[in-house]
Amino acid sequence: LKAEDLIVLDMREVSSFADTFVIASGRSDRHVRSIADAIVEALRAAGEPPLGVEGKDEGHWVLIDANDAIVHVFDTETREAFDLERLWSDAPQLDLAPAEAS
Repeated sequence: LKAEDLIVLDMREVSSFADTFVIASGRSDRHVRSIADAIVEALRAAGEPPLGVEGKDEGHWVLIDANDAIVHVFDTETREAFDLERLWSDAPQLDLAPAEAS
């Protein structure tokens, strides 16, 4: 659904409640909700329904608890205000580039 500014943080050394943070942005509240819905449906289809979903009604910041991963989908303004990347700057960013075939 073309989430923007996607980053993944390795939280294993800095947090006891999640191994990974996935942070993404949507262009509008409707886009944020659509991205969140698609993630929830993908988790359910994989047999791993989320433990919880919060913030979907407002569409500014949706938090999806996917057990070892916490997914944050923000609108741009809310993402800038909370700045999780700076807050968790001790967590290394994981490379999202696909591995090259050998």
